[in-house]
This record gives sequence, C-alpha cells and structure tokens, in this order.
Amino acid sequence: MPLILLTIPGLREKDVAVMPQLREMTAAGQIVNLVPSFPCVTCPVQANMTTGRLPSAHGVVGNGLYWREKQQIEMWTSPNDCIERPQIWDILSHADLTSAVWFAMHSFGAEADYLCTPKPVHNPDGTESLWCYTRPTELYGELRDELGHFPLKHFWGPLANIHSTAWIAQSAAIAAQRWNPDFFWIYLPHLDYAAQKLGPDSPAAVAALGELDAELGRLHAAMQGNYGDDLLWLVAGEYAITPVDHVAYPNRVLREAGLLSVREQADGEYLDLATSRAWALADHQFSHVYVADGDARTIELAAGIFRNQPGIAEVLVGTQRGRYGLDHPRSGELILVSSPNSWQAYYYWLADDKAPGFARTVDIHRKPGYDPVELHVDMTTRSIPLDATLIRGSHGAPAVDPTQHTVLLASKPILPDGPTVSDTDLFGIVMKQFGVTMGGVA
Repeated sequence: MPLILLTIPGLREKDVAVMPQLREMTAAGQIVNLVPSFPCVTCPVQANMTTGRLPSAHGVVGNGLYWREKQQIEMWTSPNDCIERPQIWDILSHADLTSAVWFAMHSFGAEADYLCTPKPVHNPDGTESLWCYTRPTELYGELRDELGHFPLKHFWGPLANIHSTAWIAQSAAIAAQRWNPDFFWIYLPHLDYAAQKLGPDSPAAVAALGELDAELGRLHAAMQGNYGDDLLWLVAGEYAITPVDHVAYPNRVLREAGLLSVREQADGEYLDLATSRAWALADHQFSHVYVADGDARTIELAAGIFRNQPGIAEVLVGTQRGRYGLDHPRSGELILVSSPNSWQAYYYWLADDKAPGFARTVDIHRKPGYDPVELHVDMTTRSIPLDATLIRGSHGAPAVDPTQHTVLLASKPILPDGPTVSDTDLFGIVMKQFGVTMGGVA
C-alpha cells in the first residue's frame, strides 16, 4: 500500500475542526495527539520521525550545528550525512521499495529515489540564482518549465505565503504521476509564518489554515488520481506554536559577563568564535551554549548567570542534557530552555548601530541563530527590523502542556492504541505499514 506522509509545522488538533479538506482526506481513519520531543523545532523533529531515535542517537541537536573543529556554524544547510542513523528511505530501499522526499530538512544527498529541496546557486558576484537540488538531476529544470521557479522569496521572509507550499504540493503531484513511489514524504510549511509573526490564533494564522486546507484538497485529488483508493495518508504536526510575550538575549548576557567577544568590521560587530569563552546558538525556545575547551569554571559561571535570567526555565549542564536525549557531542556544554511564553534571540550587539550588516537582511545562513524577525519588514528602510519583541508565537520548549501537543491523522485505522504518540513513533508506524524492520522485511 503506497503511503504519503505530510509533515505540517504548527498543526494542532483544534485546527483540524476548521479544515474540511483535511478531515475528508482522513475521514475513514484516526486522529491522535502527537507529542514532539524537545527541542520541538524543525530539523530535530524531522530527524526523530525519520530515524525513530532522539538527537543523542542521530546527532541533529538543533536547526543549526556548530562544528567545533572548524569553529563554523552551519544553519539549515547540513547535508544528509549529518544524520547518524538510517532513515525511513534508507531502510525501504533494502526492501526494494521506492521513496520520494520533498523539501525535508537535511535531505541534500539523501539516498531516496526521488528528491527535491531548495538549493540556490551562489554566483561569483554574490548574487543567488533560484534552483532546487533534485534526483533525477534534470527534474528541477522540468518542474521549472511547468510551474515556474520555486518561489524562494515566499518560502521564508516578509513575503512568505501560500505560494511556496502550493509549488511544493504541485511538484510532488507531478513526481507521483511519473514514478508512483511507494513512500512519499512532503513538507508543507505554510502554517509556520503568520503564527510566529502575529500569534498562533491571530486572524492571519486562522486565514492560513483555510489557505493550506485548499491546497490539501487539490493535493488529495491529484494523488488519488495517481495512486487510486489504496493510498494511505499520514498527516503529522511537527510542533505547536504557542503565544509569546517575552524575549531573552543569551548572547548579550554572555557579553555583559565578559564571556563573549566581538570583532569590529566596516558594517558592524561580528561574533568572534575564536576568542569568546562562551556564546549561544539561539534557536526558537532553546540555545546551545558552547564553552571554549569545555572549561569547567566557565560552564559553572555561565550556568549560575542563566539560572537567574527571566524567560529561562531550565539550564541543563553535563549529564542533565540526557534528560531530553541531547547528550551528544554536538550539543553545547549548556542548554538553555525557555519558559513557554518566552523565546531566545541570537542578538549579541548592545546598540543597534553596531549590528552587523546581515542583521537587517533575510540571511538564514550567516546569522548565528534562528531569526523569526525576518518575517517582518520595516517599510521605512525596506529592511528587517531589529525589534525581537515583534514576534508573537514560538516553539521549541518541552511539550509538557496539551497546548504544546500537535496531531497525527491517518486515513485508515492503523495508528497504535492510546491517546498520544511521540514523533519518534512515526518511524515504526511507517515501517509497520510496509512490513519492514531495520534488518529487512518482517
């Protein structure tokens, strides 16, 4: 039985009630609460789903990874080999089953049969040309000819909207028509935007539900036409976005304590990783704090400082990181966990006139942390503002409250008994449908 797994950030059980197309897709099946594992952010949650393991095993400890040996921060761009455990498509390939992976994080270079993920071409003059990495290689050119270029400006930034999700869905339907893969993973990001920018229950976020639902209806019709009635749908919310009214600035705290260093450049201050005793890779509602040479005194000093900071609910040090399956060499020496109403900004400058040039641009790769303020624009300067308090929704903190749970829907009654499942359970659910185990066919 072919299976399509849709992963949708921000999808909650209460949202399903106002999404008639989604309800129709799954009317003959089941719905259960899904509990995402901390950190409840895109890359770790997707890796949890595709490997059935936590970050301590697969190594994806956040949306960004810090490579200590190179003193290099890599936000969003790590290729598939950064995931240290076999994924669904790796295992299915050994059972002679085909897979397609559409816009999953860290999918560049994955061993799926069919792939599509954004990969703009960086030109010598500093400009970018729109492009996607695909397997087969010629596929993107063909999709471009039929659908136009992937609308990258609508995938993230002030212009983020339904057009990117629509392109993803339409291109996936084209791939399914050509190859009918046995397993199809499709990431549909649309609910991420308004919920963070203006709040998860803002009028714009409610409108986004309707926009996504309309696309789901079109995708459902196209895929049913390709596969027929035997098609199984799984629809998983990656994480829930909750309201926030506070922002913490861990790098500013470290700088004021004399632990973080910057270097002056013509366009502002830049974080100096080589001379900083400690700095934070901020990521929604948590941060990894990296301490030079793992110095015990610096770790103790930083932990003491953050235990008294507003908006910080937990400071995890050493073996405490294992509480959430984050005891991995890529993790920071400290992990800062936000209160549910707070999030953490990467800002390290103490005056806005010292902010680096990239701070006022959409630049998801050079910033030492995630920056949801990129969803806003200052129309006076036509640049990204430097006011982190604009953000009204966030995610990432441990899902200890039902409002932080998401939802899993199936179009047939195949889900395990019980009121909840975890993101790591998705792996086993998919494997069971194909009669496959880690060692091969069951």
